[in-house]
Amino acid sequence: MIELKNVEKRFGAVHALRGVSFAAHDGAITGVLGPNGAGKTTSLRIAAGLLPPDDGTATVDGTDTSADPLGVRRAIGALPHSHGLYARMTAREHVAYFGRLHGLASDVISARLDHLSEVLEMRDFLDRRTEGFSQGQKLKVAIARVLVHEPKNIILDEPTAGLDVKGTRAMRALVQRLKADGRCVVFSSHVMQEVAALCDEVVVIAAGRVTAQATLEDLKAMTGKEQLEDAFVAAVGTDEGLA
Repeated sequence: MIELKNVEKRFGAVHALRGVSFAAHDGAITGVLGPNGAGKTTSLRIAAGLLPPDDGTATVDGTDTSADPLGVRRAIGALPHSHGLYARMTAREHVAYFGRLHGLASDVISARLDHLSEVLEMRDFLDRRTEGFSQGQKLKVAIARVLVHEPKNIILDEPTAGLDVKGTRAMRALVQRLKADGRCVVFSSHVMQEVAALCDEVVVIAAGRVTAQATLEDLKAMTGKEQLEDAFVAAVGTDEGLA
């Protein structure tokens, strides 16, 4: 379970988060949505233990991200929007390297690499350097890095960006499998079809504040809108599109 309570964050004069609170539960997919600059990415980075809050608390399975950031990182797998691959390393080397960082034995890394390369359809490029990879191939390598230590809590920031239709369907199936395994999945996307197909609950963030946390049906009822996109826009309180 991932939980933020009254989290505040400032970057100089910019007050990015203003008392953000939400909970993402095990065995569920929680969507985090909002317009550009709303505070989504900052919230996710704090939840992953990559940024400390200025005030309030962020916990992963009850562990405070500020008190024990290394412990949190062992329990979480986070996919940022920027994947940051090393061009001269192969896909296999990327995943194995992250496995070693998490203290996994070589035989365990090998077994998990075999499984992930099949699930993510990476076999054709597993031993190629990532320089020249398509956006979809880069994304698959980044997701394999996230999952190699089998974290209980997963944060995915736009995990289908750059994937073709087949890759998108495979990614959705993977996210649903993570949920079925009882993991806590936090999912950020601007594609309304994905949100409708995957999310059990959504958290809407606007201007650094949570304006709604509800199931999709409850969000539509709360806003009086029949279409999900209209309900999200109403929850944000602006006519700008979500991202």
